[in-house]
Amino acid sequence: MTDVVVIGAGPAGAVAALRAADLGARTTLVTCSGFGGMAANDGPVPVRTLAHAARLIRDVQQLGQYGIAVGELMLDYSRLLARVRGVVSDVLAHSSLREQLDSAGVTIHERAGAARFADPHTIVTETGLLLQADKMIICVGGVGRRLPIPGFEFTSTHSSAFSLTEVPPTMLVIGGGATGVQVASIFNAFGSRVELFETGPRILSGEDEDIAAAVATAFREAGIVVHENFGSIDSFEKTSAGVQMNFSKNSERDSAEATLAVVAAGWVANTAELNLGGLGVLTDHRGFVKVDDYLRTSVPNIFAAGDVTGRLMLVPPALQQGFVASTNAVLGPTVRLEESVNTSAGFTHPEYASAGLTETKARETHDVVTAVIHFDSTIRTIIDGRKVGFCKLIVDRKTAKILGCHVAGERAVEIAQVAAIAISAGLRVDDLARVPLAFPTYTGNLADAAASAARQLELHVGCQAPENAMSR
Repeated sequence: MTDVVVIGAGPAGAVAALRAADLGARTTLVTCSGFGGMAANDGPVPVRTLAHAARLIRDVQQLGQYGIAVGELMLDYSRLLARVRGVVSDVLAHSSLREQLDSAGVTIHERAGAARFADPHTIVTETGLLLQADKMIICVGGVGRRLPIPGFEFTSTHSSAFSLTEVPPTMLVIGGGATGVQVASIFNAFGSRVELFETGPRILSGEDEDIAAAVATAFREAGIVVHENFGSIDSFEKTSAGVQMNFSKNSERDSAEATLAVVAAGWVANTAELNLGGLGVLTDHRGFVKVDDYLRTSVPNIFAAGDVTGRLMLVPPALQQGFVASTNAVLGPTVRLEESVNTSAGFTHPEYASAGLTETKARETHDVVTAVIHFDSTIRTIIDGRKVGFCKLIVDRKTAKILGCHVAGERAVEIAQVAAIAISAGLRVDDLARVPLAFPTYTGNLADAAASAARQLELHVGCQAPENAMSR
């Protein structure tokens, strides 16, 4: 029997295994498929590669504004998918985590098939591998939610993009969360006529309302048909042209048809095969494992980390949870999972990103000041011809500390990450406004927003570079 078995080799599992080994535990890491989990093989890495191709297309379309003439733009989708596969392979081949795991002496079993608990200390995989350990850490992630709707088998997931032979002329995307909007944006750039459907009142329901509104407006201007609060789906049907979705609202029936229907309606835990119920490990209605502040499950020797817990389903929290779960598995309950500032992002057009609290959430517990810098009036965005978007800061009036930052537009992710550092460091807006950033830059717009908020609070910030061309 080994000391620790980690099930799943995504970000949470890899960090959990490395942490356990660093603490001196004999550690085994087992994964259903390849190393890297969804993040490397089916999520951010391949999706971001497709999004980069979409960006290149948009960049080429902009060249005429700068007097640059090029020939007819053509997309070879099969070559693009070959590039995606190459990127994934390159990322995995150069994974520093994999190198560190090997150096730390972690035993790794890849492509072992689904694991199943025989008892709290034993798992058996589909390939017949039997592993026993004193402590178990579940890091199996999540999978796309299947809808209990007639004809659902005629739909596809975002992963289907990796097996297409060509770009579909038309596409329905069902689900306006992060995955759905990225799929819609990417294939719109590739030339598909896209309709995006969201049952809720707005797409990107977890983002700040201004972000959701800006992305929806930009999508519509780009030709994506955005249906919000469209009703409920009755069924899917196979047609000669592709797939038809039948839906209704207030007793009125309607339908939409396309070559491909991609469903991105949220996630469930990838725990169906684990036999958690037989062990007494408590889960919720979507299979997410219930854990305490130390990431212990209801069975004392079993821990869980990452997307399988159903908390923030992002890579940075998964890394943090893997570290915490493994530390407590090896040393006992010594480290609580602390709330931290996380940056969420979407590689759409326009990009969007957030750090900290939304304005609505912040107003529940704080008296706030907001400052918004619009990209149609800032120097770098004017230079680059990327004038769609804004940077918004949310600041506590009493302490002048930053509570949240929300950005839509070019380099949104990079701007929000700088804000996340400022929030984590407890910087006041006047402190941030005094940081001497390079000029002219996108991040300079963050300092400009900070200076605007500081002025509202009657705080002296001195002189800043004139990032905002219209207010200086």
